[in-house]
Formats: sequence, C-alpha cells, structure tokens
Amino acid sequence: MPSSRMDLWWSYARWPLVFFALVAGPLAFTDWDLAIARSYFFDSGTGHWLATQSFWADRVIHTGGRRMIGVVVLSLLSIWALGHRSARLQPWRRPAGYACLAMLLSIALVGGLKLLTNVDCPWDLEAFGGHFPFVHLFADRPDGLRRGHCFPAAHAGSGYALVACYFALREHDATRARWGLVGALFIGLLFGMAQQARGAHFLSHDVWSALLAWITSLSVYVFIFGGKLGIDGPLDETR
Repeated sequence: MPSSRMDLWWSYARWPLVFFALVAGPLAFTDWDLAIARSYFFDSGTGHWLATQSFWADRVIHTGGRRMIGVVVLSLLSIWALGHRSARLQPWRRPAGYACLAMLLSIALVGGLKLLTNVDCPWDLEAFGGHFPFVHLFADRPDGLRRGHCFPAAHAGSGYALVACYFALREHDATRARWGLVGALFIGLLFGMAQQARGAHFLSHDVWSALLAWITSLSVYVFIFGGKLGIDGPLDETR
C-alpha cells in the first residue's frame, strides 16, 4: 500500500479520532449518558420521554428521514448507472458510485454492529421505567439478560453516512464539499437528537455512529477509489 494513501487517510482521520476519544471515552466509563438523558430528554415527572408519540420525531425525522436516505442512495445509484450514457452525468459517475458504496457500507456496518454489541436502548432501562439495569458500554453484562440491539445508533448513522458527500465533492468544488459536510453533520445530529428524545439511544451511541460513518467513507475513498474520484488522472497529494 503506497505510503501516500496512508498519509492521506491519516490526515483526514487524526483530528476526528482525537475528538472522538475526548468525547466517547468519558461517556463509556461514566454515568454521563444517564445524566444527559435525564436532563434533556426524559421528563421524570410524567415518566415519559420528551418525544414519546411525537409526530415530528417519529413520523417526520425517523420515518421520513429513513425514506430520505433511501432516496439519496437510489439517486446516487441512478447517476452511476446512467453516467455511461449521458455526457452530462459522466463526470459524476465515479463520485456517485463512491458515495453510494460508502453510504451503504456505513449503514450496513452500524446495523451489523447493533446485532452484535448487546447494548440496551434507554427506554428499556430501569432508570427510565424499563426492566433492565444500566450497564456501561464496555462493562461485563450480567448473565441472564436478554440481548440488546441498540448500539451504535442506526438512524443517526444513516444521517452521518452523508459525510461521503464531502469526499465526493472535494475534487470538484471545495466550498460545496465543506457545505456538504456541514449538512451531513447537521442531519446526523438531528436524527440522533430525535432518537435520544424518543428514548431510543444515548449520546454515546450517536458519537460512535458518527465516527464509523466518517472512517468508513474516508477508507472507501482512499483505499478502494485511490483517493481520486475525478477523471483527470491521479490525485495531486499536495492539494
């Protein structure tokens, strides 16, 4: 593997990894997840989550958001499929193929981990009216508990998967790429906050999903597409 690719990968991974460690580390080994949920998303007086039966959180952001991501993926796939026939779409065929693949892999990774990690949703915990004890992320889970399937956060992860748009656009228009990144982070954050308000996830679940989406999109860009999505030859590593 050329060292230039590894250098490119590290240049985009190092600061997100530092930020992730500073945020996810304390959340994993403290009760901050519980405290944040109690303070901002759970009404202890009524014993309900703030967005319980909320039209906006449930129908618009959750159901509608899932459909929106599906439309984005299908649109990217269509651009990739039609690009070899359309001169107008041809320059975008490779970026669209990249973004589609990166998003699908990000979503699949988060969804697959949910089946393996054995972590409960907040709404299932005794602290919020449920039936199960809170267990720190990396703590030994008591025997006899049924398996949990709530970590990482899949819905927030589908929003954060849009960070692939940054890499899809960076060689064509740096300004649009940055705005694409801001938009992806905003949508991921919005999806995550809505799910936290419903009691489906803790903050730590969303933080992990954001990192997984970024690292997946970056890795696909660098190691599968060679850090170049344009049609004018290899990436200038000095850019």
